[in-house]
Amino acid sequence: MNDTLKGMVYGLAVGDALGVPYEFCDRDTFTCTGMTGGGTWRQPAGTWSDDTSMTLATMDSIADCGGVDIDDMREKFRAWAHGDAYTCNGETFDIGNTTREALRLGRGLDDEYSNGNGSLMRILPLAFVPGVTVEEVEAVSAITHAHRFSQACCWELVTDAIRLIDGEAPAHSDLQRDEIRSGGYVGDTLAAARWCVGTASSYAEAVLLAVNLGGDTDTTAAVAGGLAGIVWGYDAIPEAWLAALRNKDEIERVLSRWPF
Repeated sequence: MNDTLKGMVYGLAVGDALGVPYEFCDRDTFTCTGMTGGGTWRQPAGTWSDDTSMTLATMDSIADCGGVDIDDMREKFRAWAHGDAYTCNGETFDIGNTTREALRLGRGLDDEYSNGNGSLMRILPLAFVPGVTVEEVEAVSAITHAHRFSQACCWELVTDAIRLIDGEAPAHSDLQRDEIRSGGYVGDTLAAARWCVGTASSYAEAVLLAVNLGGDTDTTAAVAGGLAGIVWGYDAIPEAWLAALRNKDEIERVLSRWPF
């Protein structure tokens, strides 16, 4: 198994699960220090959401097809959205409006208002596809989010990840916390994840920074956690958080099929 890929996937899933209980909560109305249940979605502690589910579906498609196949990937997303595949507790929850409508229509939405973070949150596996191209990344984004800005943000995140995989240090940010936005806009999520990883000195610090920004806590922490998992590795993820993570069998099943 690719150890860096394992760090990314578990890093993303743990960040996602840490953030699920606090989604939509305003900044500084709570403090996340570890895994907990209840909250916004009333899910058990360690429950991951659409961020991880769609990442696993992306990986499963790449495994089945030996590379990027847009039609197959779309069908796997539909299996998640409508058939509870790739889910943590056997049910799909927290599906974005743009994603839902795009899967219904069979094409991505490309209007200015369809620049949420629903393709960014699932794009990191493409950084592990040898020779991946900007056209492939844009096409994967466009399954749901086809606006040029969403596609460009996905390519930026993939290229960030490739540099980290190659051993580059994360870029340090001089921005202050109150300058970081953490809603569902794709550009804000990309900037917030970069800030968390560039500010932190450990995996745990990065994902807790992300969750405690408030807003779209699960996606911000999932993207930051995926990058942080590349930087600091699987072994840097706190054991207690990994122990609490639910349905690791599904994560391991998908990881075991990775073809590269």
